[in-house]
Amino acid sequence: MPHENSYHIEAAGGGAVTLVLTGRMDLERFGELAGLIGAVFDTHNPSKLNVDMGGVTYLDSAGALFIVELEDEARRRSVVFELSGLSREKMGILSLIDRDAMTKPSLAPRERRMNIVEQLGAASLAAVRDVYDIISFSGELICELGYSLMHLQKVRWGDVVSYMKKVGVDGLPIVGLISFLLGLIMAFMSSLQLKQFGANIYVASLVAVAMVRELGPIMTAIIVAGRSGSAFAAEIGTMKVNEEVDALATMGFSPMRFLSVPKVIASLLTVPVLTVFASIFAIMGGLIVGVLGLNLTIFTYIQQTMKAISIFDIVSGLVKSVIFAAAISAVGCQRGFKVRGGAEAVGNATTSAVVTSIFLIIVIDSTFAIILHYIH
Repeated sequence: MPHENSYHIEAAGGGAVTLVLTGRMDLERFGELAGLIGAVFDTHNPSKLNVDMGGVTYLDSAGALFIVELEDEARRRSVVFELSGLSREKMGILSLIDRDAMTKPSLAPRERRMNIVEQLGAASLAAVRDVYDIISFSGELICELGYSLMHLQKVRWGDVVSYMKKVGVDGLPIVGLISFLLGLIMAFMSSLQLKQFGANIYVASLVAVAMVRELGPIMTAIIVAGRSGSAFAAEIGTMKVNEEVDALATMGFSPMRFLSVPKVIASLLTVPVLTVFASIFAIMGGLIVGVLGLNLTIFTYIQQTMKAISIFDIVSGLVKSVIFAAAISAVGCQRGFKVRGGAEAVGNATTSAVVTSIFLIIVIDSTFAIILHYIH
């Protein structure tokens, strides 16, 4: 009497072989069953194979898959294949195996390493699509801002004030500290060279012009991009993942007007103010070096600073800060609305918002440098 969960092979004349299966044919036994294919065909080399399943007490999809693979191997070797001892239940389970699906190629994309030319092409196409998305989003955002300016009563001013606090008030300490240290370092390093020529007084001019015209707006914008731009992308991206943006659209609200407009208005109002404070703190840092290290008086340092700075420098710096604020807030919102997937997608959108914002800041600042050179 064969043991439960066993098999034996009976060879008859004329190359006919009978494989008698007993016990359970399930997933746990699939490894044992799979080894039978080689044993039956390689060892006995049959011309006809009959599989007796009368003693099988349990059959699941794994056991049915073994029968299908056994039949396919018989067909490849031109062996006559027969099944016996099948009940209605066993035939129903065998019918679950889709033979056509097993022969079709996998739908999963096969990974293939791209060469350098393909990588450059893929990166170029992605960059073009990204530029198109940003331009399209910016056009829609400008339309919503225009509508909000024509209907000020529909602007969510409570959210605007809240975002002004997050962007401006909460960001002032880090902006002030970095600007102060930057002004101090600039004054100290420049003094090492200028004092050799007795030109200590020009340290004040260097710090003031550099910060008011260039470094103040650009450093403030980079800090705001890291703090607020990433926060905008993460907030909208999380709402996108949780389908809250779709819920807003279902309720009849414009997600762009509801979520993006308050953030953009708050940034446009607060980033120029942060830029002014950044310049002031940098001048204070330079003042400390001038008074303590260069023997300049406070009055002399401030007077030289005021002589070096023109109204044109102040206005150009503020105009740049407004453009930077628009770019940072727009990119942050756009990256948030593009999120598809889960938490990883939110993280990727946040990183992309910061990187893209900093890139745009550099490009815009370079453009302004060329334009202002010919205007002034």
